[in-house]
Amino acid sequence: MISLKSALAKPFASRVKKSILKWANAPVETQEKVFQNLIATAASTQFGNDHDFINIKTHSDFVKRVPIRDYEDLKPYVERVVAGEENVLWKGKPIYFAKTSGTTSGSKYIPITKESMPTHVEAARNAILMYIAETGNSKFVDGKMIFLQGSPILEEKNDIQLGRLSGIVAHYVPKYLQKNRMPSWETNCIEDWETKIDAIVKETLPENMTVISGIPSWVQMYFEKINKVTGKKVGEVFKNFNLFIFGGVNYEPYRAKFENLIGRKVDSIELYPASEGFFAFQDKQGERGMLLQLNSGIFYEFVRADEFFDENPKRITIKDVETGVNYVMIISSNAGLWAYNIGDTVQFTSTKPFRLIVSGRIKHFISAFGEHVIGKEVEQALKDALEGTSIQVSEFTVAPQINPSEGLPYHEWLIEFENEPKNLQEIIYKIEDSLQKQNSYYFDLIEGNVLRPLKITQIKKNGFQDYMKSIGKLGGQNKIPRLSNDRKIAEALTELNLTK
Repeated sequence: MISLKSALAKPFASRVKKSILKWANAPVETQEKVFQNLIATAASTQFGNDHDFINIKTHSDFVKRVPIRDYEDLKPYVERVVAGEENVLWKGKPIYFAKTSGTTSGSKYIPITKESMPTHVEAARNAILMYIAETGNSKFVDGKMIFLQGSPILEEKNDIQLGRLSGIVAHYVPKYLQKNRMPSWETNCIEDWETKIDAIVKETLPENMTVISGIPSWVQMYFEKINKVTGKKVGEVFKNFNLFIFGGVNYEPYRAKFENLIGRKVDSIELYPASEGFFAFQDKQGERGMLLQLNSGIFYEFVRADEFFDENPKRITIKDVETGVNYVMIISSNAGLWAYNIGDTVQFTSTKPFRLIVSGRIKHFISAFGEHVIGKEVEQALKDALEGTSIQVSEFTVAPQINPSEGLPYHEWLIEFENEPKNLQEIIYKIEDSLQKQNSYYFDLIEGNVLRPLKITQIKKNGFQDYMKSIGKLGGQNKIPRLSNDRKIAEALTELNLTK
């Protein structure tokens, strides 16, 4: 029998879909409206005064007056906001700071305003509603849903609350979902990740879990613990579990492992949330890429990744982007971020409507020899190599070996296999073949005997988890970089005796 909640979800989903299609089908006009609104609203702020917002009428005016900044460049303004000043980057004061750990700047304080906060919540909601509108499946709304996230306990700084983004969002779960939501508030507040996972398993085992959501690496730990405790596949324990919602990392390297842990295939929805904004979500099951949120108080600019470090790289808007090109995404938003480099690289898979994938991080690449290898390429190469095999990978990262003890330099792939490959050399050959086909620079370096083919170093079971634990970054919003242009992670794994 269909419940009232499940029945009401369908017309609601249909209504939301119509409103999304309205702006998705008028992308350039939608973005122009967002741009003009942002400039007009912030014209009287300190940042607006400093950058002559009053005379900005067009995107080219904006480019002339507002340079691209990362957090370090914006920090003097942010520090004034943190100190309690008003009208600095955006009108008034933020209602939250999303606290993230920066690689160079220690803790980052990303402002969230009363205008930007609803977009974080609505985008996640709309992703689920678009799924219901497309598939007609709404039965899962009657079951229990788990969102594996950071602690919702918030601190306060000059009347502004601060915490992890996932912890802040936990305060905004809609009323109609609160009874369905897992884990309990008390469990969610546990700081130690391993203790928290144990408590979540205990709480959820007796429940009718229908939706499970989180960063794949966290969810993998949860699934493995369920397997260990019950001796059963997750799909057997939770018979009605049929929707996995994820974000933060590419799911493909985890997919085979997850289907083995679950025991069957389940539908999935990919999200692209960040402390700086909720940028995109998967709007169709059969389509590659996520729908870019053009109507969420965020104005987007794009710079070709291969030109980004030039002295004066060209900044374009969505009307000029092309599919298949690697771009650095730059945002200006109603949270008071202006021409802000979030650090991600993206590629468009479609321009009608605008859908994209996250291809990597502008700082996470290997170009020790000019090869410009990016995250998307190594993930695709591993996927190609494992296709048609029963081999599963738990986690991996890639680093350059510039000074080997003998022979030519090479790329070292540090891989934690779930099950031991019988023929490692064949895997190496297939990865190598895929990478050379995807990346002409890499191909030329191999052909020209500047590099030799890659080498695989096997990592012990749970080695990556042990590494993350050793640096105090197990759980939370922390992820293993797919590749680095240095050997810090590779050397740490060796020093901790985590290689086989």
